[in-house]
Amino acid sequence: MNIKRIIVDSGIRMLNSGLTVGTWGNISFRDKESNLVYLTPSGMDYSAIIEDDVVVCDLDGNIVEGKRKPTIEKGMHLAVYKARPEVNAVVHTHPIYSTVFSCIGEDIPLIIDEAAQTLGDVVKTASYALPGSQELADNCIKALGTKSNACLLMSHGAVCVGETMDAAFKVSTVLEVTAQIYYMIKSMGKEYIKISEENIVAMEYFVKNIYGQR
Repeated sequence: MNIKRIIVDSGIRMLNSGLTVGTWGNISFRDKESNLVYLTPSGMDYSAIIEDDVVVCDLDGNIVEGKRKPTIEKGMHLAVYKARPEVNAVVHTHPIYSTVFSCIGEDIPLIIDEAAQTLGDVVKTASYALPGSQELADNCIKALGTKSNACLLMSHGAVCVGETMDAAFKVSTVLEVTAQIYYMIKSMGKEYIKISEENIVAMEYFVKNIYGQR
């Protein structure tokens, strides 16, 4: 598996999907065998990044490969991997509707089936902290908890995680769609109808054990 290629392709994927603009956001992938983390470089155009630009470090943040400066959110990515050992991919996005809710500090509930199946838990908003700070990393971990696959960073964007890069991107997409639907419900002056905890558990089981090709 060429992890550097995965990082390069994922940067273009994030940009083309509308989940960020310009050089905002960042991506990482943890190699389960070596426990090394591959990160996007800081402030580079995703369409111009090549494999040699990818930075590799250990879980303590020591750079083991790469000449570029890594994303300033390196500490946040590493904190996620330490706190959630089942996670191998982290995608930090700047999507419009999710960020709207991050700016008002409002959590995004599981209002549609896809959210209940994918997001793991209510998407909480982490308390504000400066980009690249240890405080932001700590707040992110607290908001993610042990179950959720996404959280919002107040006035900043979203962090989405997964066992694979595809899984993390699916979380990113479902989160933004859910945020847009939630925004529209609120714009209508309405309240969403809550999905029962029993049905949420049933859908989680369905996705993990029944849905798709086995």
